Amino acid sequence: MTCALVVPAAGRGERLGAGLPKALVPLAGEPLLVHALRRALASGVVDVVVVVAPEGRQEHVRALLGPLGAADVRVVAGGAERQDSVRCGLAALPPGVDVVLVHDAARCLTPPAVFRAVVAAVRGGAVAVVPVLPVSDTVKRVAGDVVLETVDRRELVAVQTPQGFDPAPLRAAHEAARGATGAAPATDDAGMLEALGHRVRTVPGDDTAFKVTRPVDLVLAEALLSGGRA
Repeated sequence: MTCALVVPAAGRGERLGAGLPKALVPLAGEPLLVHALRRALASGVVDVVVVVAPEGRQEHVRALLGPLGAADVRVVAGGAERQDSVRCGLAALPPGVDVVLVHDAARCLTPPAVFRAVVAAVRGGAVAVVPVLPVSDTVKRVAGDVVLETVDRRELVAVQTPQGFDPAPLRAAHEAARGATGAAPATDDAGMLEALGHRVRTVPGDDTAFKVTRPVDLVLAEALLSGGRA
């Protein structure tokens, strides 16, 4: 059995305002991507890593990942959208993979236990698995600046990564999305499988697996690292 990790890391990260692709923005002296992969590899369940890097930065990314000591690391160029980058990553997988994890480098502090839980659920028979957290804020549906209703948050969860998949349905979902016309690019791989009628299962996520998107998220991540929480 072989588990492959695909990391779409070609995003520009404009909201972070660092002037670098988001995955390469430094956190405590190391890029977010390095932090993310160190924790993924520490899970002990990842056999192959495919990083989808910004065009023209493949060699730089390979050099960054060398010290991590992973046995099989592949770096390929990404596409215009996240959906395109994931598809590029899937195309680089070796034969014999039974679980594919798709993980955002921006969720750089995701603990190893979450990777293990997702892989175990896929190998237990799930087609698609997502780690989730309960929604703690009150959520309202609005039209412009007018509140239409307050949504019952007991049925809501916030979805994290890594998301885990049976490889064949994941590939089929990406090919179906590739042929769709007029649809917005997908930002959630599990949602693509939902659209094809597949059941998506959940496992508990983790508070430290938040997404680094804004400068304040970097501050929080630095604080967690310095305090030994991550």
